[in-house]
Amino acid sequence: MTTLLLLLSLFVYAGNEGNAGNATKSDTLVVNTTAISGTIVETVMPNDSMSRMFIKDSLLFTERWDTLAQPQFWRTVMKLPPDSGVLNVAATRVLLEKWSVKEWDKKTDKQKEAYRDTLRIRHALDSNARIFFTTGKSDFYQFDKVMPSIDKGIQVFIEQGVDPWYAQAILLIESPGKLEKSNAGAYGPFQLMKSVARNHGLTVNKYKDERKDFVKSAQGASSLIKKICLFEARAMLKKRNITFSENELWFRLLVLHIYHAGAGNVGGAMDLIDPKEGSMQLITTLWQTEYKGFKNASQNYSQVALASLLELDELIYHRCHYMYGCEELE
Repeated sequence: MTTLLLLLSLFVYAGNEGNAGNATKSDTLVVNTTAISGTIVETVMPNDSMSRMFIKDSLLFTERWDTLAQPQFWRTVMKLPPDSGVLNVAATRVLLEKWSVKEWDKKTDKQKEAYRDTLRIRHALDSNARIFFTTGKSDFYQFDKVMPSIDKGIQVFIEQGVDPWYAQAILLIESPGKLEKSNAGAYGPFQLMKSVARNHGLTVNKYKDERKDFVKSAQGASSLIKKICLFEARAMLKKRNITFSENELWFRLLVLHIYHAGAGNVGGAMDLIDPKEGSMQLITTLWQTEYKGFKNASQNYSQVALASLLELDELIYHRCHYMYGCEELE
């Protein structure tokens, strides 16, 4: 019988510039003080001879992020094959119906809009409510393939003194098994733009592109988060006299939005919202706010992060044959 080893190390973040103690991963990873949110879980999965590190974030469940319609919608999309799709309400991501792509594409644009009108009436939606048809993405979200990378990313982020929660979240969103260049030109495991990569120490020219090197890409991403994203998130909140702790999940999701859309776009959206406090509501309001470059893809970013983290959590625990200390994770 395959045995799963699970070792737990719990780190408590002590303030914005605080320490989290010394972390040791077996005999191979020794790091100095750094800020870590959540629990580092080291596992040996069935049919895998190597241990893997992951971040266990209990706030996903204790704060009920797992019950929101948006991450639940994306979890459905992640499991659907690309020949299937779902009709859903754009603003809330409430799932209305599942269709095959082939059957949906048989309809003309006029027939599709007429059917959307039928759904608006049937579900008592506003006549102007946008209804999207979103195709399945199980071909992209292949979490089995990204799991070894998460372990490596966590190690690099810890070594760089950056909360490794961000490494795990970004890798789950950007590179769950594939290394592709985005339409905007972002590339590598952490999907860095050329100029951003260069600004954070990577060589990117016609002869060499260090964005495809995992360690270099992780170092560039951790530098971006430390020097830009965290700095800008703090500034946005301090400007509004909003109290925050950097190990709160809503704060980390705000940082992810800055990583993806840039501080200018997120700051503009924040100005429209004009929040008075930091909370889940701030993030869910961002999901329905548009400002210049902060549109559908940007709104989706932290929704997909939440869905991916929930999928990873389920994947790990459903595959565990035996877990030492699992009662501590309930």
